[in-house]
Amino acid sequence: MTNNQIAMLIAMAAYLVCMVAVGIKASDRTETVGDFYLGGRKLGPFVTAMSAEASDMSSWLLMGLPGVAYLSGTAEAGWTAIGLAVGTYLNWLFVAKRLRRYTEKTGSITVPEFFSNRYGDRRNVLTALAALMIVVFFVPYTASGFAACGKLFKSLFGTDYHAAMIISAAIIIFYTAMGGFLAASNTDFIQSIVMSVALLIVLIFGNIQAGGPAAVLENAKSLPGYLSMTHSYDPASGTASAYPLLTVCSLMAWGLGYFGMPHILLRFMAIEDDNKLRLSRRVASIWVVISMTIAVTIGIVGLGMSKAGAVGTLEGSASETIIVEIASLLSTYGIPAALIAGVVLSGILASTMSTSDSQLLAASSSVSNDILAKFLHINMSQKKNLVVSRISLIAIAIIGVVMAWDPDSSVFRIVSFAWAGFGAAFGPQMLFALFWRRSNKYGALAGMLAGGAMVFIWKYGIAGLGGGFAIYELLPAFVTALLVNVVVSLLTPAPAPEIADTFDSVEK
Repeated sequence: MTNNQIAMLIAMAAYLVCMVAVGIKASDRTETVGDFYLGGRKLGPFVTAMSAEASDMSSWLLMGLPGVAYLSGTAEAGWTAIGLAVGTYLNWLFVAKRLRRYTEKTGSITVPEFFSNRYGDRRNVLTALAALMIVVFFVPYTASGFAACGKLFKSLFGTDYHAAMIISAAIIIFYTAMGGFLAASNTDFIQSIVMSVALLIVLIFGNIQAGGPAAVLENAKSLPGYLSMTHSYDPASGTASAYPLLTVCSLMAWGLGYFGMPHILLRFMAIEDDNKLRLSRRVASIWVVISMTIAVTIGIVGLGMSKAGAVGTLEGSASETIIVEIASLLSTYGIPAALIAGVVLSGILASTMSTSDSQLLAASSSVSNDILAKFLHINMSQKKNLVVSRISLIAIAIIGVVMAWDPDSSVFRIVSFAWAGFGAAFGPQMLFALFWRRSNKYGALAGMLAGGAMVFIWKYGIAGLGGGFAIYELLPAFVTALLVNVVVSLLTPAPAPEIADTFDSVEK
């Protein structure tokens, strides 16, 4: 290992030690199950905003999005980013405050628990179904994050993939199990800052290496359709292809997923004062727009660097490593530069860890609180419940490690599928639960089942027909869940008066 690599490793190790320290500190404030899963509803507006967005973006922000822009230009990356930005803003605008007040009114500390409490489902069937879906979609999602950490260290330092993956997973497990929601949220806040610094460093250094903004722009303009939002650049043929409206709608449908993301919705539920959500909304929306814009720009700059010979030409999925390549080049300029490169690479770790810890927390709460305590009615003291919660988190993480054991497993393939699953199964149900008085538990149950099932049916069946059917499965699944919820709710008895009264008493 070279001196430059050691310097990068030192910077990354310092970051990891910081995350562990935050977890230990947060453990002092984690005494009850409510503290473990919701932080006692004590989050400030800035931590609420930045932890929500850091847990949302994952390594997709620093690897997936720049990689797409590097290969095909602005159309696919741009429309996806626009859909996510709009979805982020609308989620904060319409869902955040009412969900915070409604969950406090009903005493709900998890999203599955809220569904049953909202509809008076005393048997907690809604809780169990929602919890099961969270486990199904989040465990492999978490595994992909562990795999990303292992691959990062292996590619940079030549370390053993399994050893790097296990150590990374152990650190995430430790600080999340120790400090619960407060640890995850506070580390996510720090990680969002590290991600932002990493993006800025890469953008500035990349522009210098590519010959400046003018050279980057000239190279992009020379490629047919590369800077167009109505055409896409094909690197294989060097030609432009039209970007149909249906594809644009399909990409923007990513924004619908926000209404059903448990790890994001939990941040809304946890803020200390719902009147501060307006500030959180502004901070979150501005950060999302700026960070995604920079990520797309880095992809374009990275292609300019390849044109200038600063980095090699990346093909296929290798384009997702453009930031890693830029950081590696930066590290060759001496020890101080290598330390800065370590900060950049810590940004990639941060983007992965900030999502993995939130997913672990959501999945473990589904097992211990929603399934064991609520559905199976296993009575436990607060202290015992807290212990079971931590054991559940560790057990789920171990399953994730096992699933990530294959070094050739796909890191990103599961992300869009899991996003679609949550968006379709929970999104329509959450919107109706908050804003439609007539919706009932039968409609919510049917909508949840229909949305989740349609994701599988469309992805592995209908989409294979090609043509207009080859769209992102979230869009048809979301529409299906909406329609099923409405039809079933109207065909079954209206909610009981006390449920309707609670709905009316929650200030919007």
